[in-house]
Amino acid sequence: MTEPTANHPGEFTQTRTSAATADETRDASGTLNSALSVTSPSDSLTDIEVGQRLDDFDLLVELGSGVFARVFLARQRSLQRLVAVKISANSGTEPQTLAQLDHDYIVRVFDQRILRDRDWRLLYMQYLPGGTLLELLQAIRRAGQPPESGQALLDAVDSTLESRGETRPADSPTRAELATLSWPETVAWLGKRLADALHYATSRGVLHRDIKLANVLLAPDGTPKLADFNISFARNVSGASPFAYFGGSLSYMSPEQLMACRPGHMQDAADLDTRSDIYSLAVVLWELLTGVKPFDDSAAQAARARSGGSVADATALELMLITREQGVSPAALDALPADCPAALRRVLLKALSADRDQRWASGAELAEQLQLCLDPQARDLVDPPARSWRLRLRPFFLPIAILAVMIPNLVAAAYNIQHNQLLIVSTLSEQGQDRFMLVTALLNLTVWPLGIALLIYWCRCVILVPRRLRRGPAPPAEALARARHDCLVVSDRVVFVVISCWLLAGVTFALTLQYAAGGMPGRSAIHFIGSLTACGAIALAYPFFLLTFYIVRSVYPELVAYGQTNPGEADQLCALSRRLSRYLAIAAAVPLLSVVAVSFLSAPEIARVIVPIRVLCIGGIAGFVLAYWLARQTESDIRALERVIRNRAQHEA
Repeated sequence: MTEPTANHPGEFTQTRTSAATADETRDASGTLNSALSVTSPSDSLTDIEVGQRLDDFDLLVELGSGVFARVFLARQRSLQRLVAVKISANSGTEPQTLAQLDHDYIVRVFDQRILRDRDWRLLYMQYLPGGTLLELLQAIRRAGQPPESGQALLDAVDSTLESRGETRPADSPTRAELATLSWPETVAWLGKRLADALHYATSRGVLHRDIKLANVLLAPDGTPKLADFNISFARNVSGASPFAYFGGSLSYMSPEQLMACRPGHMQDAADLDTRSDIYSLAVVLWELLTGVKPFDDSAAQAARARSGGSVADATALELMLITREQGVSPAALDALPADCPAALRRVLLKALSADRDQRWASGAELAEQLQLCLDPQARDLVDPPARSWRLRLRPFFLPIAILAVMIPNLVAAAYNIQHNQLLIVSTLSEQGQDRFMLVTALLNLTVWPLGIALLIYWCRCVILVPRRLRRGPAPPAEALARARHDCLVVSDRVVFVVISCWLLAGVTFALTLQYAAGGMPGRSAIHFIGSLTACGAIALAYPFFLLTFYIVRSVYPELVAYGQTNPGEADQLCALSRRLSRYLAIAAAVPLLSVVAVSFLSAPEIARVIVPIRVLCIGGIAGFVLAYWLARQTESDIRALERVIRNRAQHEA
């Protein structure tokens, strides 16, 4: 197995080997079904010296060393290229597994050579001269002040390149982007790429199990790459202390992985999955962000210092588990930079949950959330400031939705009643007017309550799921997905109900005027249809814009914060953006319809309704300006949210 630890900042990390008993089998997920024991190389690695030639490789510089493996910068003679060569005992299936991983953010393993006479394996891989994240952190600590931007990453890489005789690379889009990022954004940028790598490896049945600063290498342009996958995790370290065997890796491990390190503890294969790697990556990112780890293990270190032996190790591990169960320490929270986005804090705290069911479920989800942290507009939507109205109004979806629908409809109904009263109803007989008013009252008391009830039923997930999120653990992924879907179609459902109610009312009023109120002249029918059309446009367009603006800016982002989005949601957002233009055309029609209506009126009729028509015309223009502003704001928000979800869609393709 490989179990990397770091002896000094510049090393690729050392490795250890293990042998499994004959009945052990490795399942497709990269986990083991039984315990592993530790063995050492068949020949001493200490005899290897810089300048020596082994097989096809001239060893130039030692990059890392340990009991179980040594890593050298070497020149491969046959291809005349620089490679990193890891020399270890010839055991396990590490090369076959690692060779399958071909990803932009994973160190590429080229091939292996076996030295039969010494039973050594020479695993040669991509050489990255930019150092490691451990060297980056040490450079930051030497500077004596927190970094302000991603330039600190580039400076550390350039310093390492210079120390190794490499030339500083030419400017590139990646380096230019990093130089413009704040330090928290730089940490999110690094984390997003490492989460991509985790998702890729997990999709191919490989877990890392030893993510730490020393195991993340840097390319000359600052791009991070994961190295030293601990493919065969040892659950029982025979004859060795977990602290001696795993070293500094323990402080990066998830609680379930720490439990697996306890001597004699039998760990089921299902107890270690990608969420353990996500936890370790979060520890790495937190340490880069603040300069300290999120958990204070001083009590565990003191327990080991007071006494030796397995009892002390067991006590120390137990103290580490208790510390992680208590959550991120207050000192670590206070160490967060002042410019750390609330979104990044939320993402890391969720990834560091002691309960793995509360962590991000996959590298893809973590990558999506870290990408969100890099988009100022998107992260402001998902994690608004504490005093933002968007945050304060999130719990009040139902009353806000009712107001957004009812106010425009009441305005439209008031104009429709006034217009028809002056031009049509007032010309009816007293008996006809009474019958018309009775039908109007009955219709309003039946149709609209039914429409509201239908809307509440259709919006039940939008109402209940966010409330459940605020009161307790997140609901199942299916419920979250349904709520997000309903958010993006709720405005269209409102429009459907509203148009249905107005059409039903129009048909009912027309029949009432025709058969119960003595008939309706042709000219009056034109007025009736015209007013109904104008009022219907008001009742459709304005609720759509008001409700969509509130949902996209306040309600939907709250659900995005819990991850588990799917690529189809980006298409839904895009479709919603297209519908904004259609409803904007309807809003623009309101003042136009009021002008057209005048052309069908006689001079006496104009005198009777001139005031309502002027109000409709001026109000329609003002309403269109408001609708246009809401449409542009909503469109901008949709693009920001779509960018984040599209990124995941490309990532999973």
